[in-house]
Amino acid sequence: MPITKRQGTQPIAAILSDLVTRRGFAHVRGQEHLETAWRTAIGEPGAKYTRVGALRRGTLEILVANSVLLQELVGFQKQSLLANLQKELDSKDVQDIRFRLDETT
Repeated sequence: MPITKRQGTQPIAAILSDLVTRRGFAHVRGQEHLETAWRTAIGEPGAKYTRVGALRRGTLEILVANSVLLQELVGFQKQSLLANLQKELDSKDVQDIRFRLDETT
């Protein structure tokens, strides 16, 4: 008896793609990539007191542990950090950085 293709079957690539999308694995991997790029862009001392928030419409939110560091980042380091981050990501996905105070960091 010959094996016939049943109606409704899909290639494994389509099934895996659907699974990745539904479970959010691509988002998790993208978030990890952003976090690694941020740690490299700011360096270990700064990474200890900051964490990556959401990326929305090209603006990356960075949560900062204290107001002194927040002021330093906004006032003096924002443009160089943005350039370093874009270099690390090798793209223009991040067009701006928004810093926000977060005492849980």
